[in-house]
Amino acid sequence: VQAHRLCPPRGAGSSLEPEERSMEPPAVPEEEEEEEEEGAVPLSMAPGPVGCQLFGYVGIEAVLDQMKIKTMKTGFEFNIMVVGQSGLGKSTMVNTLFKSKVSRKSSQPGQEERIPKTVQLQSITHIIQEKGVKMKLTVTDTPGFGDQINNENCWDPIIKYINEQYERYLREEILITRKRKIPDTRVHGCVYFVPPTGHWLRPLDLEFMRRLSKIVNVVPVIAKADTLTLEERAEFKQRIQEDLKTHAISVYPQEDFDQDPEDRALNNRIREKIPFAVVGADQEHQVNGKRVLGRKTKWGIIEVENPAHCEFPLLQDLLIRSHLQDLKDITHNVHYESYRVQRLNESNRPG
Repeated sequence: VQAHRLCPPRGAGSSLEPEERSMEPPAVPEEEEEEEEEGAVPLSMAPGPVGCQLFGYVGIEAVLDQMKIKTMKTGFEFNIMVVGQSGLGKSTMVNTLFKSKVSRKSSQPGQEERIPKTVQLQSITHIIQEKGVKMKLTVTDTPGFGDQINNENCWDPIIKYINEQYERYLREEILITRKRKIPDTRVHGCVYFVPPTGHWLRPLDLEFMRRLSKIVNVVPVIAKADTLTLEERAEFKQRIQEDLKTHAISVYPQEDFDQDPEDRALNNRIREKIPFAVVGADQEHQVNGKRVLGRKTKWGIIEVENPAHCEFPLLQDLLIRSHLQDLKDITHNVHYESYRVQRLNESNRPG
């Protein structure tokens, strides 16, 4: 009855009474049927990609072995930046991450450490090899960040450096005769060290992450978390998460870039733990007959790789074991792509 009421009148002289209609589809004229048979297949009827059942071994899975062999021969690049005030353990944390002396201080022993008057970026490149896989690791340190009385615009040299690496890659990419493999110096991840105050994020922390999260993958961590009790650590993490949400700061892993439900579920668990409360140490100690990385105190040894003591294993898993390739992909497909579009629009602009 409702369907009849909604039917519009057929003409000006038609009756308002409902008209009887058949539920059968209307007949198609013979000419139209012939045209449909001779014409193309409608889109709704076009066959889609269908999985094909193999009746023998093809060898498609060997592609993975080919990719592995090629990667082991050529190696790959990974560029990481560490930002934070002096004394927060940035160099020690990098050495702990890669189980080697790769930090700026380790590469320049014996030099007197002085606080620079401005932010000075220093990059150190190493070749790390594990089980036949080579990685060209570049660690960029930012001595002088946040150490001055007036820290206004102290993030400008960092933003300039990151954009310079994008520009260098873009210039190589737009050449007529390009290299088969463009050297990649772009920063794939920026680890930001938050001082363990136990209160809230400082305006400097908020402004830095707000600006840098738009051009690079920022991973915040609470430095020297062993100075906080478990209760203070939990409250501090909750306040930081609230501050990030209030100021609309999107740190890595970003919700907008989750590809599928599995990635979203994994990244949601990671986002609940961010910022990671970490402790760094590059010295081994004897604990229950085993050699472990840790910090020796008067009350015992803080084991760096023990999840019950700190969240360093979560940071290591994120940066190296589970999301290293994703960091590189987002850098190339999102941050670098945004910079490339902006630069090309500027060059095409008249005048």
